[in-house]
Amino acid sequence: MNLRFHNHLSRQTDDFQPQEIGKVTLYTCGPTVYASPTIGNWVSYIYWDTLVRILQAHDLDVTRVMNITDVGHLVSDADDGEDKLEKGARSEGKTAWEVALDYTNEFMDGMKALNLIQPTHMPKATDYISQQLDFVRELKQKGHTYQISDGIYFDTSTFPRYADFANLDLEALQAGARVEFNTEKRHASDFALWKFSPSDSTRDMQWETPSDITDDGATPQGFPGWHLECSTMARSLLGDTLDIHTGGIDHIPVHHTNEIAQSESVTGKPLSRFWIHNNHLKVNGTKISKSLGNGYILADLTEKGYSPLDFRLFVLQSHYRSEGNFTFENLDAAKQRRLNWRNAAALRHQIHDTLTEHQTSDKTVSLYAASGALREAISDDLNTAKAMAIIDEAFTQLATKRLDDINRHALIGFIETIDDLLGLKLLDTTPDITDSQKKQIIERRNARENGDYATSDMLRNELLKNGVALRDTPSGAIWEYSL
Repeated sequence: MNLRFHNHLSRQTDDFQPQEIGKVTLYTCGPTVYASPTIGNWVSYIYWDTLVRILQAHDLDVTRVMNITDVGHLVSDADDGEDKLEKGARSEGKTAWEVALDYTNEFMDGMKALNLIQPTHMPKATDYISQQLDFVRELKQKGHTYQISDGIYFDTSTFPRYADFANLDLEALQAGARVEFNTEKRHASDFALWKFSPSDSTRDMQWETPSDITDDGATPQGFPGWHLECSTMARSLLGDTLDIHTGGIDHIPVHHTNEIAQSESVTGKPLSRFWIHNNHLKVNGTKISKSLGNGYILADLTEKGYSPLDFRLFVLQSHYRSEGNFTFENLDAAKQRRLNWRNAAALRHQIHDTLTEHQTSDKTVSLYAASGALREAISDDLNTAKAMAIIDEAFTQLATKRLDDINRHALIGFIETIDDLLGLKLLDTTPDITDSQKKQIIERRNARENGDYATSDMLRNELLKNGVALRDTPSGAIWEYSL
């Protein structure tokens, strides 16, 4: 089966083949570590983790870079306002360095909780200052920069294809420049490569500007622009042209457009062959906003009794290019769905397999086929919504079968496929019950056979208190997790 992804460059779903046989270079726009990531922030990383998993399932060696933006991301895309790190530091009474470290650690903890595969490289922008200055130096040498009072800017008129990626209306942008944009800029679309530190305040994070990248030979303190960071780290670690660049749809008109302009102006080569973007997540049909108090973080969900894996499953229920809507009712449904799948996975502990690995029947073939269908769905533009339906159908059919009619090897193989592609840890989160609990189930069965229903009910309730529910079937009791 072929891998196919919707490529923003072509505006269509294209077959994917890497530049180098068996290897993929992938860049993901990472977090700006000035505050706790919201559930809306995590959506991208869950989808791009699924992308990595399906690439690996096709035996591709993935070299992935996901940056840590710990400086230079201003509150406005128009290169105005404070640096988010400096603003966060002031509000918390810490240094920007302390804020960056705290939220980087929190992000790493969140990655573990969500079972996200660690990228090959997670570079910090502050560790690549010299490379970023070299990048600006190259752009100046090629005639793409100019200096104004607050920094060094990229002249978008020197890159004729600037508007193409996002279908921008540059005339409309320029018409609004008198009100919305820095009037010193030559064009409304021009963007900062390197900002000078304000003269009336001291920043925690700043570096001396080399005299050969300024127009006047001055060496003020400064810091990198947000867009420059990604271009520099991608080029330094992955080369001039990537196989895949990912991000959110909000990155298209500014951040990714600017990355393309500055990178391709330096190298003369395409920055990436595929550009894949995920849609937004809303909360109760409304954009996530601090003022609305709906910027939930993972800790908020945990406090309400949800696992991060419940949220992961919730996200994957929707296709990455569709707009998601978070409600606690929807999260409840995802939690129940994951519990149902865990109970299906738990059947492997209760099967005394009478079918060998190579024996087939209607039961075994359906599970082997489901594994293939699951992989095929995700290979087709990460269709996780279809993958969920495939899993539901397979487990629904399984619930109608006698335990003796289920091939344990086929069941485990299907669960492993789910875990490999969707990262839901079904095997890891479905331990066998204790020998004592198994003994209680046998005692209950004997009590029922002897008509001692009081003892039967007592044992059932005791098991339930310890998280084990019983489902009576014509072929006997099947135990399930109650939580």
